This record gives sequence, C-alpha cells and structure tokens, in this order.
Amino acid sequence: MRRAILATALALCGAAAADYSDREPVRAYIADLVERHGFEREALSALFAKTERKEGILAAISRPAERTKPWHEYRDIFITRARIEGGVRFWRDNRAALERAHAEFSVPPEFVVAIIGVETSYGRVTGSYRVMDALATLAFDYPPRAAFFMGELTQFLLLATEESKDPLSLKGSYAGAMGFGQFIPSSYRAYAVDFDGDGRRDIWHNVTDAVGSVANYFDRHGWRDGGQVALRVEVEGEAAHTAANEGLAPNYDIAELKRLGVRVDALADDAKAALFRMEAEDGDEYWLGLHNFYVITRYNHSSMYALAVTQLAEALRGARERVAGAGLPTSVARRQP
Repeated sequence: MRRAILATALALCGAAAADYSDREPVRAYIADLVERHGFEREALSALFAKTERKEGILAAISRPAERTKPWHEYRDIFITRARIEGGVRFWRDNRAALERAHAEFSVPPEFVVAIIGVETSYGRVTGSYRVMDALATLAFDYPPRAAFFMGELTQFLLLATEESKDPLSLKGSYAGAMGFGQFIPSSYRAYAVDFDGDGRRDIWHNVTDAVGSVANYFDRHGWRDGGQVALRVEVEGEAAHTAANEGLAPNYDIAELKRLGVRVDALADDAKAALFRMEAEDGDEYWLGLHNFYVITRYNHSSMYALAVTQLAEALRGARERVAGAGLPTSVARRQP
C-alpha cells in the first residue's frame, strides 16, 4: 500500500516520549496528508506518537540575534588553514565525482567543495537532531514560521517514502537541514541526484550523491561555466555608497557603476553586477558580485556567505595547485589592478 514504508520503519523503532499524537492540529494535518498524498493514517499516527517536541530547538530559533559580525570576523570563521587543508583532502579523495560533476553541470570542483566545507566542514558536522522532531517542533510549536516548516515537514515525509528511509532515523540541523550540503527537504526533493547510479539519492552518507547534488543545485539556479564570480574594486567619492548593499541580484550595469565612482576596467559596460561594501579591519572593502555570485546566494541569501564561499573556493584551488602541481587556471576572485 502507498506510504507503507512508514509502517515498516516504525515497527522497528522502540518507544519514545511523545506529545504530538493527541493534538488536534496534528490530527488535522494527518487527515490532510492522507487525503492529498495517500499516506496511511495509522502509520502517520504511530509516527507522530514517536515524535518529540524539542525545547532546545525552540530556544535556538527564538534566541535573540547576536551582533551582526563584520565581514572580517565572518570571513575568519571559514577561511582557515584547517578548512583549506580539509578541503584539499576532500577534493583529492573525491576527485572523480567532482570532475564528473564539473563535466555534467559545469560547476568547478572548488565551488562544490567550498559549499560542503562551509556548510558541514566536509561532512563532519551535519546536525544531531532527528529531522522529524525538528520539523514537527517548528511546524506545531513555532507560530512565526509554522506554515513554512509544516510545508517542509510534508516534503520530508514524501522524501522519506521516496527514498525508502525511516523518518525517525534521519538527522540534521535544528531547522531540518540535512546531509553534507545541508539541504532542506524541499531542496532535497527538487535538486538531490542519484549521482552514483545506485537507485537512491543519499546526501547523508553518500559523498558522490552529495557532490552531484550541490553541483545540480547550482546548475538549476543558472550557473554559467567560466563566468567570473566576484571582483574587488575601488570607489571614488560618496555616490557609490547609495548603490552598495542594495540587494543581492546583479541589477546595475557596469557603466552605471562607473558613473557612481566605481573603478572597474575588466568588465564590459553592459555587464551586470551588484555592489557590496564589506567591513574589513582596516576600512571598507568594495566587491562586485556578478551572475555566479548571485547563484551562490540562492543557496544562502547572504552576500557575506557568497563571498566566503568564493574566497574559500579560491583558496582551495590555490592550495591544490601548490600541493598537486595541477597547473589549474588562475583564481575566480581577485583584486582589481
């Protein structure tokens, strides 16, 4: 029967503390899943009886935002010797998958490695919460984003069925992000790929699938092969301040940015870019984010995140050149002469 995998998985699980099975909103949600997606009511009821509300998740998501880190502090979290050396090892160990991903999706290996490095330190820190607990807690006990997380909970239950996974066995972050690349369930269903051809999409334990899935995510969001990513520039006068940090999309023509005082000679006047001002230790830095930079922000909607990924990718490529003598092309993010 449809969704019978849930019943089979739950039969293998021991009893656990629960506080969801008797709640009216949960019963209504179960009824909706049965009607719209063909789940078995009994299997879902048994699943929610074993699903636990996690106070730690509610505390984490409700915690007041910390002081926003300036760019130089944010950068120092990710551009470290340990993360670069770990990335070189990850690249070496998974070279075949990375090269095939480059061939199929046109995404250079260093960017796939950098994403996985920033997200989970190459799979070392992928989250310790049961995804079922995390999403149920946020769907039913966190009103500010209940609709979003209820949608992700539905996507997760569909995903668990499609991939023949026990939904109570899968772990991730407190917000339900999963695996090497920290895909939320809707992204997993939309962009994860079975890159090794074994019939399953497994981004928790299968590094080859994780590599292909990150590359596919970038490709599906419009990555351009060979396209420049970010360019550091100098500015003159005050007019450029009005254009800096307006948004993530590359909506300014280079010609218009030049009129605002941005010094840039390496790009055509009709090229598109966004201008970002980043707080460095010794003053502001200005960066142009081009099309592929914007693609990175589709993974995480933050210019600092995208620049950290870009600079880590650059550092990984440089380190691999030095270690392996591979003769790879020059960096993707460089200072304007």
